[in-house]
Amino acid sequence: MSAQAKGPASYFPSIEKKYGRPVAEWKELIRSSPLTRHMELVAWLKTEHGLGHGHANALVAHTLAEKG
Repeated sequence: MSAQAKGPASYFPSIEKKYGRPVAEWKELIRSSPLTRHMELVAWLKTEHGLGHGHANALVAHTLAEKG
């Protein structure tokens, strides 16, 4: 049995279901954006792509954490 995702990754199944795009695609959009600050990216995902705040925040947090 696999462990349940914790933190931002716990949102990923509902993000994929609600918006119809894989998380990898959202993360690539974030990485390719000229924006770099967390809340700028969250606002961008909300206004340009229609994501809710929690989903946008989870994607940005997880993507930026990968950068180190």
